[in-house]
Amino acid sequence: MLNKNLVILSLSQIFSFTAAPITVFLSGIIGSQISPIKSLSTLPMSISVVGIAVGAIFATKLMSLIGRKAGFIFASLGNSLVSLLAAYSIMEQNFILFCFANFFLGVGMAFTHQYRFAAAESVEKDKIPKAISIILLGGIISAFIGPGIANYSKDIVSDQLYVGSYISLSILMFIPAILFLFYENILKLKTEIKYSGRSYLELISQPKFLQAMIASAFGYAIMTFLMTATPLSMHVMEKMSLDKTSMVIQFHVASMFLPSLLTGHLIKKIGHSLVMYAGIFLYCITILISFFDQTYMNYMFALIFLGLGWNFLFISGTSLLVLTYKEEEKFKAQGLNDFIVYSIHATGSLSAGILIVLTNWKFMNMMCIPLLIIIVLTILRADIHSKKLIKNN
Repeated sequence: MLNKNLVILSLSQIFSFTAAPITVFLSGIIGSQISPIKSLSTLPMSISVVGIAVGAIFATKLMSLIGRKAGFIFASLGNSLVSLLAAYSIMEQNFILFCFANFFLGVGMAFTHQYRFAAAESVEKDKIPKAISIILLGGIISAFIGPGIANYSKDIVSDQLYVGSYISLSILMFIPAILFLFYENILKLKTEIKYSGRSYLELISQPKFLQAMIASAFGYAIMTFLMTATPLSMHVMEKMSLDKTSMVIQFHVASMFLPSLLTGHLIKKIGHSLVMYAGIFLYCITILISFFDQTYMNYMFALIFLGLGWNFLFISGTSLLVLTYKEEEKFKAQGLNDFIVYSIHATGSLSAGILIVLTNWKFMNMMCIPLLIIIVLTILRADIHSKKLIKNN
């Protein structure tokens, strides 16, 4: 199943995705130091997610015109420069500029999130879940490379804490631009195709399309809602060390991607819906753990189960989505999905910083329960509709 494009995408994922754990690890802490209003500490992280949502439409539109290869190289070079801008904003203690840099890091990350669709396009249909899983496996390495290098290099520039972290990120962001020089475009560009696909409303009215999108969107929202609040809850409120906070984030991000070794196989064996139900069950364990005392190990286990649940929901949602649109609808459907997914993702991130200050860790976990119920209802509706179609045929 492995081919040159899949190898390039997997290697690029390792370096490109380091922006995500570094942003989660440092942006809230840096924000708490340079923000004039403490409740806005997680705004840079939230702004980066808004950047992903806005960038989703831009990324798919641009790549439909210039191709995957040029789009991925453009994003890699752009994120490298923006990382240097973030370093400069920290040096100048400029919170607004730091938010601005994080927004454009998010726009660049929207291109990275397209790796999974590029992987799906490079293999046969029955191998799509495994191809997506292989790409996401790179996130395991990113989970340790990102925060590890950021923590190690934070003192490189004397008297300017964390500037070195973003200089290091700039180097990591540049590497995929070199790798993608050897990538081969598979899809025809939009200018060569006469579009005859369905409207956005027609796409989203499909129960299976909606199931795929809701599982990804609400699964992501819950994950980012709790993950964004974790560094503040642990380091700022519970006074736990930065090393312990970093370790929890690293294991959380690793748990987001480690199941990818099995998720594709599980989807093929038991189907998308059952894998989604498994993800919901794992989220319920995270919520249950929040009812115990806030200790280092409780944070660790809660965030590990949170990562595992996200993996099942996101991979099953993405691989199901790929089966719900036509060839000529690829970029339109992918752009719509990612815009919705990361807009809801951004809402979770934006509210996390404010709510962790106004409420507490237990209450934030309980707020996730209604979203889990919505996912369950959406899956049930899609499965009932599918059974009716099979029965009628």
